[in-house]
Amino acid sequence: MYAITIPEPGGPEALVWAEVPDPVPGEGEVLVEVAAAAVNRADVLQRQGFYNPPSGASPYPGLECSGRIAALGPGVPGWSVGDEVCALLSGGGYAQKVAVPAGQLLPVPAGVDLASAAALPEVVCTVWSNVFMVSHLRPGETLLVHGGASGIGTMAIQLGKAVGAKVAVTAGGPDKLARCAELGADILIDYREQDFVDEVLKATDGIGADVILDIMGAKYLERNVRALAVNGRLAIIGLQGGAKAELNLGALLTKRAAVTATSLRGRPAAEKAAIVAAVREHVWPLISDGRVRPVVDRTLPLADAAEGHRVLEASSHVGKVLLTA
Repeated sequence: MYAITIPEPGGPEALVWAEVPDPVPGEGEVLVEVAAAAVNRADVLQRQGFYNPPSGASPYPGLECSGRIAALGPGVPGWSVGDEVCALLSGGGYAQKVAVPAGQLLPVPAGVDLASAAALPEVVCTVWSNVFMVSHLRPGETLLVHGGASGIGTMAIQLGKAVGAKVAVTAGGPDKLARCAELGADILIDYREQDFVDEVLKATDGIGADVILDIMGAKYLERNVRALAVNGRLAIIGLQGGAKAELNLGALLTKRAAVTATSLRGRPAAEKAAIVAAVREHVWPLISDGRVRPVVDRTLPLADAAEGHRVLEASSHVGKVLLTA
């Protein structure tokens, strides 16, 4: 088969379309013939040499894909060759085939085409696990989403609205904010022109956000704590603004607030399977009835993955960038 390889870390040109050995599904795994994969920030970091795959994972980038089951490994009940699926991966999505633990498979939801389904697993599992399983967002609360026009952001807006929350977003410029509004965002904040702390407090009558989903890390830590409501929960899932910052524990104590930081890729298979099962139970019905949908900015050939990385690094997209095999 062919896959996108990274012989040496570097810029987008470091991604090389090359012939590689076919993967073989092991115990509890299935072999998926890839129809499409999605581009994620983690793929960019891996290409740059900053985010290696977990031990035993495929060396090729790609944390989510869609396709058809081509073969079953030993001990895989409930799936059949030919089933259309999408999958949460530890790596290997940028390839014609990938071996996937059966617990990380999802059926393609009703009403979603096979290629677009590749835009779902990573973002849905990330949002559901952090905003709902860890931070316990409830109806009537306020959710602040940083990077509202990203793949994560566009999904967080929709899921927040689907459960009856008020959703605030930050994004760069009026065009991206308009797209966030189309998805249901209630409070629109241009981070280039406005201070999100002031805007969130103003929009909530001084209360603040009950849950904040943050991709920036250190750069936003102090302001995120100021923007939190009493009993607020800050979920950090990215470090685009750095990894080290001072945290005023007094401010955190006063608000009885919580800060969590999680990643998805390196979790044990059992934890990933539990998240995938929760997503299938709670989110898949919302997608099937049209209340939540994948947001795809553009689709490129898998062999042209370098262009997909350029688009992501330029932040010129809204939603997901897909690569079709």
